[in-house]
Amino acid sequence: MADEYQMPKGDLMKGKKGVVTGVANHQSIAWGIASQLAAQGAEMSFLHLPGMERRVQPLAESIGVKSLAAVDVTDDASMDAAFATIEKDLGTIDFFVHSIAFANKDELKGSFVDNTTREGFLRAMDISAFSFVDCTRRAAKLMPNGGSVICMTYMGSERAIPNYNTMGVAKAALEASTRYAARDLGPKGIRVNAISAGAMRTLSLAGISGGRGMLAQGRAMSAMKEDTSMEGVAGCALWLLSDLGRSTTGEVVHVDAGFHIMGIGDDSEG
Repeated sequence: MADEYQMPKGDLMKGKKGVVTGVANHQSIAWGIASQLAAQGAEMSFLHLPGMERRVQPLAESIGVKSLAAVDVTDDASMDAAFATIEKDLGTIDFFVHSIAFANKDELKGSFVDNTTREGFLRAMDISAFSFVDCTRRAAKLMPNGGSVICMTYMGSERAIPNYNTMGVAKAALEASTRYAARDLGPKGIRVNAISAGAMRTLSLAGISGGRGMLAQGRAMSAMKEDTSMEGVAGCALWLLSDLGRSTTGEVVHVDAGFHIMGIGDDSEG
């Protein structure tokens, strides 16, 4: 299953162990990252949503991942159990990939001001931002020799993207959390970074009103006039999680074919 992407093989992650969260299917960004890490020799454990075992197990087996655990990131007992499994299966770790986000579908459309509820706002922040803080704190305890943590974000944190709404606010909190975590964990040799990927065909995008339009607009407005590639995002993750990423921390790295640099589109030039 990993062969559907052209992931370079090598030894950059040989001898390194870590955790990937958020694998849901073969289109998940987390799956693309895991495929690249496996191609470079990493040993991994997957944390996935409860009830997703039948989807995740075949993917894990296809790249040699034997350690899996279901986790509800809003429940402390579930988090305790998941990280106990990681410690039992892997011992210490060298990297952690956070690729978890959620916002109520009814709030990912129309007006941010009119459609955002207290419950929906707090839930989006809990799952999409606080879970990163919680995961990072727990992962750091398993990194006695230093390591690297990454999370996934999107341009909706920096600019107002139609329908992205509460998720954009949660992603902004996630990026700020990345910088604060990088400051705290730097003395321990743990680097913390975020990857801001362009719109891609994932389950998350499908939950946003007008998601397909985000793909088309992202392509048309990007500097390279192309879709964001899974290989590009996974390659960035490999850089940040391997020793190639030394001295890089607290960054939000955009992998979006140059979408984030653009101002006025070509059709407005005269």
